[in-house]
Amino acid sequence: MRGKFITLEGVDGAGKSTHLDWIAGRLQAAGKKTVVTREPGGTPLGEELRKLLLAQPMHLETETLLMFAARREHLERVILPALAAGSWVLSDRFTDATFAYQGGGRGLDLGRIESLENWVHQGLQPDLTLVFDLSVEEAERRRTVAATAPDRFEQENLEFFARVRSVYLARAARYPQRIRLIDAGRSVIDIRKSLEEILAILCL
Repeated sequence: MRGKFITLEGVDGAGKSTHLDWIAGRLQAAGKKTVVTREPGGTPLGEELRKLLLAQPMHLETETLLMFAARREHLERVILPALAAGSWVLSDRFTDATFAYQGGGRGLDLGRIESLENWVHQGLQPDLTLVFDLSVEEAERRRTVAATAPDRFEQENLEFFARVRSVYLARAARYPQRIRLIDAGRSVIDIRKSLEEILAILCL
């Protein structure tokens, strides 16, 4: 039996990474063999591309093509084999992030991203996408409190992240069967109650 594919999304600082391991633990407790991965990255080549993408200035189209190059490798080496083997794949970001960041944030024509999506995905979409939604002001405050060296995306201004968030919200409205919005401004306990309810419908 094919496994399920779950992705976590949201603006930097929304807290999705806080819940990634918890979700993996809940899936494993339910008897699901789980593969946890991330984008960009997930493979040796993808991780090398991640270093470039997060640090090196580049043309927007170059950035987008590298994202999809890493994704194609990720699909071929990790995601598709795991799903075929019956494992559940939990990924920190996937193609919704490209629509939000390269499309919304940077202004790339969404039609170009859709063309790359169709080519690279070959029909695959996540079974469930959790978008952790938070005001850009609160997300910035959290990034500041984290006090880690920001990558070149995290260094963007509030207007950039407002555009990113707007695309996430638009996609959630467009694909309500796949994308679930999570109010990330609540306490961790309350957020996990919501996650528990969503996961129960899918698998638990």
